[in-house]
Amino acid sequence: MTGELFGSPVPPGTGWPGDPADASTPVARTAAGVRRLARSAPDVPTLDARVSVCCACPRLVAWRESVATSGRRASFADQPYWGRPGAGFGDPQAPVLVVGLAPAANGTNRTGRMFTGDRSGDWIYAALHRAGYAVQPTSEHSGDGQALVGVRIVAAVRCAPPDNRPSTEEKATCRPWLLRDLQLAEPHLRSMLALGSIGWDAALAAARELGWQVPRPKPRFGHGAQADLVTTSGRSVRLLGSYHVSQQNTFTGRLTEQMLDAVVARL
Repeated sequence: MTGELFGSPVPPGTGWPGDPADASTPVARTAAGVRRLARSAPDVPTLDARVSVCCACPRLVAWRESVATSGRRASFADQPYWGRPGAGFGDPQAPVLVVGLAPAANGTNRTGRMFTGDRSGDWIYAALHRAGYAVQPTSEHSGDGQALVGVRIVAAVRCAPPDNRPSTEEKATCRPWLLRDLQLAEPHLRSMLALGSIGWDAALAAARELGWQVPRPKPRFGHGAQADLVTTSGRSVRLLGSYHVSQQNTFTGRLTEQMLDAVVARL
């Protein structure tokens, strides 16, 4: 990227690798705007473009942009920052959907691609590669040639939140993006992998809101947990849970490569 973009979030349509939006992409500035633009997105590329320019949550917009300007890590000081929401990444016709929590401040918020450029991404892409879903074992930046086959990665919240903790209101405002992701995926969806309890709860809530059959009482999250869902068209979808690929879990051994591989194998 050109030097003039250093110190400010990347505007749409400026040539960032993989940018799904351009200057004509409509911007959601309220919760109602998110609902309207999500529902009317006719396909995955349009949905991703609209997600990538969303400005509906003032606190998240301020945080993601402040990290992109003054809150950079020293090791990334000479790099441009994406500074926008993280759109979905992967195969638009994928039978498998991975649902994460939210972009990392110096990961997706820097690189512009889900789980790219941070320790969590190191784990999930390596596991997807071992299972044959990713063409490379690493995902360092949005122009590195990484591609996913048969899987798509999305998140419950699409902007990097302070302290990795989106508010209840922010999660609710962002939910229509996930709802539309599930609607567009439903004709070919076989299974979902929820990373962490927030991803698990978001996937179940979205499925229930869409009218899918969800077991009651609500299935409890745990590593290796499974919930069998049925879509409105009668398709069976398996939801699997995994401890999140956060450093808090991977550094302490709460989540190991073998544990993650075992769950990914069940997809």
